[in-house]
Amino acid sequence: MTSPWETYDALIEDLPEDVAVVAAHRGRRWTRVLNSADGVGSAWTMDVRSRPALSAEADDAPRPLRDAAALIKSWNLAEASVGLAALNSWYSRAEVARSHGFVPTGKGLTWRQVFDPYNDLVEGRTVAVIGHFPFARAALWKAGDVQILERDVRSGDYPDTACEYLLPEADYVFISSSSLVNKTAPRLVALGADAGAHVVLVGPSTPMHPLWLDLGVDMVTGWVPDASVRPDRPQLLPEAGQIGPGTRMHLGKAPSAGLSV
Repeated sequence: MTSPWETYDALIEDLPEDVAVVAAHRGRRWTRVLNSADGVGSAWTMDVRSRPALSAEADDAPRPLRDAAALIKSWNLAEASVGLAALNSWYSRAEVARSHGFVPTGKGLTWRQVFDPYNDLVEGRTVAVIGHFPFARAALWKAGDVQILERDVRSGDYPDTACEYLLPEADYVFISSSSLVNKTAPRLVALGADAGAHVVLVGPSTPMHPLWLDLGVDMVTGWVPDASVRPDRPQLLPEAGQIGPGTRMHLGKAPSAGLSV
């Protein structure tokens, strides 16, 4: 693809025209959208509003799913979080994910299990992790070097501006799909894939679509929320900061040891 917008446009254009958003909820950490096909999508909340919103009321419902998903292209990142959640309300339906070749990875509230199968494979290698997954270092302890790159840096992290320098030298690159909200995902994928790294796109914000494989991602891991997680019932949503119950699904080149459940 010649423009990073092409990735976003392809994901939007593959949505059905006859499905609408019927409810949305913006939480402190997670934004969720419910559509008329009873699909729920999740996206990491980025409460950045320095730019004007594209839509006066991003949470308005009902509205066509494609219109809501197009908000992912907004530079008002709070609004873009709604757009990604709308996009995922379709791709995070189990039947849609299965139709795209995704298979269940496992249940659980932690994403450490996504990293665990790579521990033997990364022995002595350089691993870059985009996003501060707190369990990444412990799960990948056999790696020669684990480089955590984060916009909101913590002790030991690299600032995310180091991506241009570090990713081309990494053997394995794990990318948080929340990077779709701030528009860095296409570049991060290209930096890893063009250098020949094994690239993993991971997190509840992941649109489970096979186009990622064409872009150089080796493993795509996303999230199907449990039926109890519904933004039209905000009083029943998981506690602040929790993604809630659901099932991970994946597509791509699994580690030889297999994916843990």
